[in-house]
Amino acid sequence: MVTGLEILLLVLVLAAVLGATTIIQTVRPFIVNAVVGLLVLFLAQAVFGVSVAITPIALLIVAIGGLPGSLLVLLLSLFGIAFVP
Repeated sequence: MVTGLEILLLVLVLAAVLGATTIIQTVRPFIVNAVVGLLVLFLAQAVFGVSVAITPIALLIVAIGGLPGSLLVLLLSLFGIAFVP
């Protein structure tokens, strides 16, 4: 026999699953953007030999900005303005 407590727990679990799904769908583009930006920064260093000082600020710019952020960090490093090792 199903009790009221079991039904309440089932509803709470379903609400938690739906909430987690919504949060993951909202955050997914930001995660993809950050991974692409970090990949561009890594490839610029590994393939093209561009030396960039990897600091927490540079990582934050690349993670938030994605591809444009990584290009900004690379340009600032190339021109000797910031992130120069």
